[in-house]
Amino acid sequence: MNTITLKNVLPRVFSGRENELTSEIWLRDVEFQRGKKYLIEAASGTGKSSLLAFLIGYRHDYDGTICFDGRDISTLSTAEWVELRQRSLALLFQELRLFPELTAWENVEVKNSLTGFKDMNSVSRWFEAFGIADKKDVKIGKMSFGQQQRVAMIRALAQPFDFLLADEPISHLDESNSRVMAEIMQEEARAQGAGIIVTSIGKHMEMDYDFRIKM
Repeated sequence: MNTITLKNVLPRVFSGRENELTSEIWLRDVEFQRGKKYLIEAASGTGKSSLLAFLIGYRHDYDGTICFDGRDISTLSTAEWVELRQRSLALLFQELRLFPELTAWENVEVKNSLTGFKDMNSVSRWFEAFGIADKKDVKIGKMSFGQQQRVAMIRALAQPFDFLLADEPISHLDESNSRVMAEIMQEEARAQGAGIIVTSIGKHMEMDYDFRIKM
């Protein structure tokens, strides 16, 4: 996948409030290109998480058109969505959606067993780089939110992707860990020629963004 385009898209929850919007995304024509880095800066409640949920196909409560390489995503079959989520779109959820009863390692292993993308030595190096190598066998429910964010990023990277979507990925990280996450994300994106779309409501990781968009 090389492009994601939005044409006059608006979450239905905002219907009737069109005149109040000053967004550079909603009710606009917007294109995200593979290989580029985007920062979407938003105030709380302006729809940043909704946008990523639309792009990943988890929600469909919007008007307008979203296209992948010119194809309206509303025409995609379930099987096509499954393939896209395994091979083209990686997502770090704001709420993480990890399995609390599984260990950090098991959470990543579940994803990697589906994609077969990374050898576990590479995964181990990510745990080391993120400073959580000693937490691999700890259940997610026993870890801090910041530690869980790092596990969720490792899980998101355990697949091929054309676009990496990250919803407030460093909300609970310090500067050092934020920098490590940015470096690893960019390294993986460069290796795959992929695009990165990051959302933020204030605190954002430092990257050489190609575009900054106000929601």
